[in-house]
Amino acid sequence: MRTALRHIILLFMLMLSVGLKAEEKESLDVKSFIFGHTSDGYCFHITEIKGEPVCVWLPVIVHSKETGWHVFSSKHVCELKEGETYQSFYIAPMTDPKYPGKLVEVNAQGEIKRPFDLSFTRNAFGIFLVCGFMLAFFLPAAKKYKKDPMGTPTKYQGLVEWLTYMVLDGIICPSIPKSKVPKFAPYLLTVFFFIFFCNLFGLIPFFPFGANVTGNLSITLVLALCTYVAVNIFGNRHYWKDILWPDVPMFLKFPIPLMPIIELISTLTKPFALMIRLFANILAGHIIIMVLMALIFIIGGMYGAGLGAATSVISIFMMVFMTALECLVAYIQAYVFTMLSSIFIGMAQEEPKEE
Repeated sequence: MRTALRHIILLFMLMLSVGLKAEEKESLDVKSFIFGHTSDGYCFHITEIKGEPVCVWLPVIVHSKETGWHVFSSKHVCELKEGETYQSFYIAPMTDPKYPGKLVEVNAQGEIKRPFDLSFTRNAFGIFLVCGFMLAFFLPAAKKYKKDPMGTPTKYQGLVEWLTYMVLDGIICPSIPKSKVPKFAPYLLTVFFFIFFCNLFGLIPFFPFGANVTGNLSITLVLALCTYVAVNIFGNRHYWKDILWPDVPMFLKFPIPLMPIIELISTLTKPFALMIRLFANILAGHIIIMVLMALIFIIGGMYGAGLGAATSVISIFMMVFMTALECLVAYIQAYVFTMLSSIFIGMAQEEPKEE
């Protein structure tokens, strides 16, 4: 409910700006507007006051092969006009085909290069924020259990316990052999709550929560690689025997190892599916919300502030509906990622059945 109210307030601020946009006869760059908010960035843009952006600037940390390390506020590069640079650096526009929205460098030869970038971006801030929230949420309950294991749990402990066993008994235990659950449960529980809280925080449009962490392909790639390691590095002999020498007719595995090749490819397609599913579903939801916002600017700029304000009423209704739907998607995607990871790990831990 609070998230929906925040979206309504944000849309109201956009309605006020429609009149200015219409008077200035400026057209909205829809691509830059949408992907500028859904992609990673070097600052948190809150609003504009009299044409001046109100932002929370983040530290930029880059290394240039020619000039070494540079550390400065992102304000110096975010406020640059077209053609300007700061210490030979600038942020490429979203329309740039090679480095859209990335910090680039103009070297002495006039070439545009991508420096080694360790900047504290929105996604990096979002990851630290979610990790800090998870520690603050779970550690107090864990300390109370450690201090008095047989004591009567408080309502807060009951909430934490219910959430934990919801994932443990509902997802992990049915998919993994009982003896292997303690080995993999910490990872799977961490993955579920990390994805779930990242999805929820990404729906809140105001600082400090407005980072689209799980809608970034790099983040979902790392999560999928963690599952890939858990499945294949810790897989037992029976798992690898079924991959390298499956129980199929001999001509399918010798002299041409057709089935082993197919099985090896399947070990890569599973984490790939995890990565794309999470990334695509979260990003699609954010894009739909941003498109509904952009309609206010587009119609207001084309037909005037009056019709733009009328359109905003429909946009508000659709925004509230999409926000409620995305809250459900936030849970579903965390559930699906954890469930499939549990199934893949369980398949790699199964022992051969005795005749």
